[in-house]
Amino acid sequence: MTYPAKYPTLNETNLTPEARAILKRIIRTAFPHPDFPDAAYERMTDRIVTEADASTWFRVVLTQGLIALGAQSAEPFLELSDERALAVLRRVSDLEFFGFIRRTTVLNLYDDPQVWEVLGYEGPSFDKGGYLNRGFDDLDWLPTPRIEAPEGYVPDTGPLPYPVAGPGQRPGTPGAGSDAAAGSADSAPDRDAAAGSAAARAAGPAPESGTGAQAPKQRGGGSQ
Repeated sequence: MTYPAKYPTLNETNLTPEARAILKRIIRTAFPHPDFPDAAYERMTDRIVTEADASTWFRVVLTQGLIALGAQSAEPFLELSDERALAVLRRVSDLEFFGFIRRTTVLNLYDDPQVWEVLGYEGPSFDKGGYLNRGFDDLDWLPTPRIEAPEGYVPDTGPLPYPVAGPGQRPGTPGAGSDAAAGSADSAPDRDAAAGSAAARAAGPAPESGTGAQAPKQRGGGSQ
């Protein structure tokens, strides 16, 4: 690990105009948006420098990363074409300094009001009463929704296109879901009770068993 105390020039690297220009080129190459204003990338560069200045660790990581980046090609990074500059960034994408730049940029570049304007985002609306009365459905960049239903479409509301079994009735039986089926289902408990009574009468009286069956003999005073 190289520390600024041993190499004081590391502390100065991220403050030089050249280092700032390299940092700005890194951001623009990693997040290419031709329509974004140059001022948005400039503010993003300032944000990274500010956060690096607030932390010795990030300052060292950033300055070391810029030095490592310059060693990736014989030509200066600022003179590389966009394709070659992107190839260089891919080679250093696993380094901590690039992760620091990427995380900071993702969280802040797209939070710039000028970027919002380019992307068509109107910004937060809670302080203006919400979006309901401020263009809730004016997303003209979305395709026009299809009004007619496709063939074979089954709506998820309203009458079902197939019969439904009523209480006490298994699905698939004739009349399922009709009034007749509902009436027969209501009388099902009565039929079950009648069938049980008829079966009990056909079986005859149940044989006596247990202590109740022996009670008369005990009251008779012993065995005969």
